Amino acid sequence: MIAYRLRRLAHMSTVAVLVAAALSCAAADAATLTVNVSSRGNQRATWQDAFDKFKKANPDVDLKVTYIADDAYKVQIGGWLATDPPDVVSWNAGERMAYYAQRGLLEDLSSDWSKNGWSQQYASVKDASTYKGKQYAAPLGYDAYGFFYRKDLFEKAGIKGEPKTWDEFLDACKKLKASGVAPIAVAARDSWTLAAWFDYLDLRINGYAFHQQLMSGEVPYTDARVKKVYAAWKTLIDNHYFIDNALSYDLDAITPILVNGKASMMLMGTFFSAIIPASIRPETGYFRFPVIDANVPMAEDGPVNVLLIPAKAKNKGDARRLLAFMEQPQINADLAKGWGQLSSNSQSAEPDDSIAKIGFQTLANTKGGIAQFYDRDMTKEMADEGMKAMQQFYNDPSQVDAVLARLEATRQRIYKK
Repeated sequence: MIAYRLRRLAHMSTVAVLVAAALSCAAADAATLTVNVSSRGNQRATWQDAFDKFKKANPDVDLKVTYIADDAYKVQIGGWLATDPPDVVSWNAGERMAYYAQRGLLEDLSSDWSKNGWSQQYASVKDASTYKGKQYAAPLGYDAYGFFYRKDLFEKAGIKGEPKTWDEFLDACKKLKASGVAPIAVAARDSWTLAAWFDYLDLRINGYAFHQQLMSGEVPYTDARVKKVYAAWKTLIDNHYFIDNALSYDLDAITPILVNGKASMMLMGTFFSAIIPASIRPETGYFRFPVIDANVPMAEDGPVNVLLIPAKAKNKGDARRLLAFMEQPQINADLAKGWGQLSSNSQSAEPDDSIAKIGFQTLANTKGGIAQFYDRDMTKEMADEGMKAMQQFYNDPSQVDAVLARLEATRQRIYKK
């Protein structure tokens, strides 16, 4: 009897060892894929839905996603890429991507573009994903920029139709102010919201070619054409067409002002459509930034969000699987829809959302050029100084000459031109 029990115990021990070994092998087979994404609160659910679909299609991958607030993300990403990065990061196309590609911190994805047919599906955003002839980014959604506005407040102020020209826009501002409503909301605490204003005033006054020369550091900030942009901007500020204390509001804090009808318009990307509460959505419209000079071809901002694989990533094989999954037309379209953006995949269906549809048609029919955005089109250091200068100007427009002189000194130091 004792001998039987000993044999039984030995058998059970052997089984336990085999089970443990099997579990160990299964765990080893599940490779860990780490991903960091920049996300505002309303965007997280859309990200997570796509990641859940990837996990279902790839059960052998142990996916670990970290969500990080947008402002903190911008500060931290450089440190990750240079030291111990995750396997995939979200980021922006254009100069922001090129900044890290130039430093050898990103994986070359040119072979993925060729193998997966991205050159055809993402032709419109290939240039923004390219640095020195190589592709380093997998495109996601992109934004059109224009004015969100309250139709009911326009009607109350006696404004008939959406402004198509600068004179019509100024007239609308005058009528809104007279009706007791701030014409324009701007979240100036987020300096990039001011950068959108500079982009559009420059694109409408001086055109795309000049704008890109300025972004490349080839034009002095004391140039008369730059001063003309700030003069147009100063007129709006001097007439008090923007909300009071705009420098104290970030984008999250500005939404209630529009909801409560204290301001009527806001220049913003189509992603804002996903943030609009259901209570005011029927009263919310969207129109293109008006013409200032009819002789200047209409150009637009169309910034592209992307995924990157860091050069020092540990699991590049599964990282490439994730990127290929995210670049599928339906997945790309679902992400864009959830964020209130436009899919950058040419095989995706046109968006259903009325605002996104206007943005889609605007970019699709733009002949004057599509810029990435102020801080995505130029060297990071110059962009940071430029946006800080915009806040200084906004705080005291009378100091515009001094602000531009400081910017010019910065340009000469950075670009040595």
